[in-house]
Amino acid sequence: MRHYHSADAIRNAEAPLLASLPEGGLMRRAAYGLAVAIARELGTVAGRRICAVVGSGDNGGDALWAATFLRRRGAAVTAVLLNPDRAHAGGLAAFRAAGGRIVETVPCATDLVIDGVVGISASGSLRPGAAELFADVDDRRIPVVAVDLPSGLDVHTGAADGPHVHAALTVTFGGLKPVHALGDCGRVELVDIGLDLPGSDVRALDAPDVETRWPKPGPHDDKYTQGVTGVMAGSATYPGAAILCTGAAVAATSGMVRYAGTAAAEVVSHWPEVIATSSAHAAGRVQAWVVGPGLGTDEAGAAALSFALGTDLPVIVDADGLTILAAHPDLVAGRSAPTVLTPHAGEFARLAGHPPGDDRVAATRRLAAAFGATVLLKGNVTVIAEPGSGAVYVNDAGQSWAATAGSGDVLSGIVGALLASGLPPGEAAASAAFVHARAAGLAAADPGPASAPVSASRILDHVRASIAAL
Repeated sequence: MRHYHSADAIRNAEAPLLASLPEGGLMRRAAYGLAVAIARELGTVAGRRICAVVGSGDNGGDALWAATFLRRRGAAVTAVLLNPDRAHAGGLAAFRAAGGRIVETVPCATDLVIDGVVGISASGSLRPGAAELFADVDDRRIPVVAVDLPSGLDVHTGAADGPHVHAALTVTFGGLKPVHALGDCGRVELVDIGLDLPGSDVRALDAPDVETRWPKPGPHDDKYTQGVTGVMAGSATYPGAAILCTGAAVAATSGMVRYAGTAAAEVVSHWPEVIATSSAHAAGRVQAWVVGPGLGTDEAGAAALSFALGTDLPVIVDADGLTILAAHPDLVAGRSAPTVLTPHAGEFARLAGHPPGDDRVAATRRLAAAFGATVLLKGNVTVIAEPGSGAVYVNDAGQSWAATAGSGDVLSGIVGALLASGLPPGEAAASAAFVHARAAGLAAADPGPASAPVSASRILDHVRASIAAL
């Protein structure tokens, strides 16, 4: 599991190391790791041309020391000092002693730029001089390696309110920060500098974490003990939502899926293993409900949502169900059973009365607290917050192939199946988001290695492969 630490937590963990090491020792340790990462990025170092763009303070010092180490391995290194009077003295002296040159702008034929403008203590966008310089770097398509974070991104939210660095690679030290999950950092590499960090309340599941949580049938399991997922989705207008949502529940586990709604015939024609009825009251034994995709927002849809939320079963609410809930928030008041809400930004605004804004983690936490429910805020980076605990899961899809109509219906079915299996709501939502994103990536690469357009049906077709890959 990956943990994302605040800037204060990183600084607190650095304090005892700074006290125990010789002056500048921790910086050189970090900068050496940065230099190694840059060397891997380049493939060969000797003869390559590297330019460090250096701000004031320790972030600039890291860049200067890394450039110094690369110069000692045969690279030609230059540095642009954005604030010459405040450049890190030790790093600058070592850089000059190694043969590094100070320049006014990034030279022609530069192979790589090091972004050492600002670090985790800074905020706000790039200042005009730095913004102009990096706009030129972008125009020339020179790859950038950022030190700790791409300058101009907020360390806590990953947001940019103006010009910022576009990094191909970000190298960070000691521990990951929220920006590395939430912001546009390119690939992220973590250099171990010996920090003793506790766990964090912002975290991400990796494949082994999802694999250990995913329900697998044991020798004494049957279709009931593995979880029975109930689905109320689709309508005469949107039967496809029922097919996608129910199919995803079938693909996610080996138990049973029951469908209740007006698209019963269409669902069974696609998934003959599903037990389908027209009424939730006649559905039989269910261990979790999925309500909302394509359901409609009329009286029948409201009655379906009210029925599910009136049970003592876990319920995931999506799409039309969220629209109904925004108008009738009292439906979840006092629920003791788990409730999972899965809004995109527009649905979030209906529920909260405002868009999520730049700080998506804080916004998701507030909505979870307001509704007493687990909230999964969809996006390229999915944010999942549970009420009360303060724990937040983030899932960086790494691509945007899941941004397609009906994709959320597939996600809802997966979450519902995991809830029916007994997985806690936060872990169910985070595990489902992980598998869903992987399925979208697999769909884009099939057939062949090149990315291809993806539909929700293709994502559904790759859910089992995504699970099997765990």
